[in-house]
Amino acid sequence: MTQDEVRAKVHQFIRKNFLFDEKTPLADDQSLLGSGVVDSTGILELIAFLEETCRVKFEDSELVADNFDSIDKIAAFIMAKLSREKV
Repeated sequence: MTQDEVRAKVHQFIRKNFLFDEKTPLADDQSLLGSGVVDSTGILELIAFLEETCRVKFEDSELVADNFDSIDKIAAFIMAKLSREKV
C-alpha cells in the first residue's frame, strides 16, 4: 500500500462517514479535529477503520491527536508504522 492509496482511502472514509456532502471542501492538510470534521468519537471510528483497512495495530502511546489530525498526517503515520512492522 502506498501513501497515496492510504490518503485516498482515508479521504473517502471521512467523506462517507462524516461529511455526507461531496461539495464540502476537504484538504489533505486540513485539521480534522480543529475544523470539526471529526470529533473524539469519530477518531475512534477512524482508528478502527485504519486498523482493519491497513492491517495495523496501534499502541496506546500512538493514540495521540497529532497522529490523526489531518489526512496527510494519518497517511504519513500509517506508512511509517507499516515500514517499522516490516523490519
